[in-house]
Amino acid sequence: MCLAKRTGCVVGVSVAVGSMVLGATSTRAVASNCAVTSVGLTPVDDLGTGLYLGQFEGGLYPNGLNQPPAAHAAEGIARAEAMQALDGNGEPTPTGTIVLLSIGMSNTTQEFCSQSSAEPCDPWTFVGQAAVHPDVDHTTLVIVNGARGGQAASAWDSPLDTMYDDVRDNKLAPKGLTEKQVQIVWVKQANPGPTVSLPNANADAFQLKRSLADIARAVKVRYPNCKIIFYSNRIYAGYASTTLNPEPYAYESGFAVKWVIEAQIDQAAGGGIDAVAGDLDFDSVAPFLAWGPNLWADGLMPRSDGLVWTCADMQNDGTHPAAAAEQKVGAMLLRFMIDSPFSAPWFRAELADVPAMTAPGMLLLSSAVVCAALAVIRRRHSGRSSDPSPEKTRPGETL
Repeated sequence: MCLAKRTGCVVGVSVAVGSMVLGATSTRAVASNCAVTSVGLTPVDDLGTGLYLGQFEGGLYPNGLNQPPAAHAAEGIARAEAMQALDGNGEPTPTGTIVLLSIGMSNTTQEFCSQSSAEPCDPWTFVGQAAVHPDVDHTTLVIVNGARGGQAASAWDSPLDTMYDDVRDNKLAPKGLTEKQVQIVWVKQANPGPTVSLPNANADAFQLKRSLADIARAVKVRYPNCKIIFYSNRIYAGYASTTLNPEPYAYESGFAVKWVIEAQIDQAAGGGIDAVAGDLDFDSVAPFLAWGPNLWADGLMPRSDGLVWTCADMQNDGTHPAAAAEQKVGAMLLRFMIDSPFSAPWFRAELADVPAMTAPGMLLLSSAVVCAALAVIRRRHSGRSSDPSPEKTRPGETL
């Protein structure tokens, strides 16, 4: 199973797409449906307080906003600030490692590392771009691709799933790493062959919401020191010529991501456990959940930040990314990791410049949250923060 994500800015990496497309594109006989350059849907971040199908509010976060509530943002900032290098037993040590791991299907591995899931990662992917970027920590941070083709949401929704054993034995162990050193996970997932769309009560988006929540709990069991999960949605699938995961299911995956994160936010604020997502307490059964880069745009109709998806971005089935889309997603994920206040403290080598908090692909933070984030990050990098466990802002408190 494979699927895709979003695009936006290119991070100072020159990519000769022309020759790469042949190497990265599959030889599928079915051609993309290039005539469907738009499906007429509003990206969830542009939808705001508007309603999809007259029922489902937009915005990446609650209340039609594209920024998390202050308490949730403070939790994420605190966790990013408290990130420490760990040894194989999960104990803090200056000579240890911080592991960022990907989990997902074929689109995920293609954009993160390679179509085969094996190293060396293609230079135009996220890992390839990060490996040569001067702002990335190449000393303490280790980036590991755990995603693999055909491994959709059901392959990761239980801690007993064999994919976790595969990651442990074939991805972590060869690098001298253990599950106790994994502290951040990027998840991009979907269900193959969906047939029921919103607003049906049995819609794939609701099933995916539950699967993403199950993955969060499984991650916490397998990686007990995991502090943060970043979720991303799929890229445009209007060019799809198969039933693997076409529109509107690619679009509606954004609502699944939105809803599972909102379930944790609401629970932390005292709203109780979500009936579909289940328990997502970030102090016990799940890591902190947040949006990674938001990837869906309506084909050739520019999103508010200019994002578009062309037919040439896709492989012949219109669902899997070609090298051009792999590079786009890789660049967006890299920019996100460099700039987000939830990742900059542990992802960046140093903060020579203030992170571009409103760069394309970034979650937009209010001025109050931006100021709080910058203060925390600057304290760490100036050596003035001696407390490895910053006090959390709890629900109901303000920054």
